Amino acid sequence: MMALIKKLFKTGNYPENISISLLFLRIIAGVFMLTHCYGKFLMLFGDGPVKFADPLGIGVTVSLALTVLAEFLCSIFLIFGLATRFSAVPLLITMLVAAFVVLAPDAFARKELALLYAAIYAVIAIAGPGKYSADNWIFKRLK
Repeated sequence: MMALIKKLFKTGNYPENISISLLFLRIIAGVFMLTHCYGKFLMLFGDGPVKFADPLGIGVTVSLALTVLAEFLCSIFLIFGLATRFSAVPLLITMLVAAFVVLAPDAFARKELALLYAAIYAVIAIAGPGKYSADNWIFKRLK
């Protein structure tokens, strides 16, 4: 179990420029996604009826809640580099569902942003957060 936790928080032994690039990528992707999900966040906690896609057949409110959870909470974790690999996965899945399920009948131009976000989250999930992250601080404590 401890080996899995260490692997989850491993930040990579990257040169300085790569760690700075990962920090920049995490912050930009996280902040942009927070602005992207702001309307969904207000819709979830608003008084009006929920109008949202239900691409997986689990209910409109549940779909919206899962999307907000990924886009809001995971984005905050990403910005700070906390459980970065784990946080990138729900974001990646959300963007893939948006591109290939919700926007499936649409032209590529409508899917482009979701696919760009998906590519960024895939890179972050694979590379990890770099040394400028909460994960790095945690990983050093686990050694």
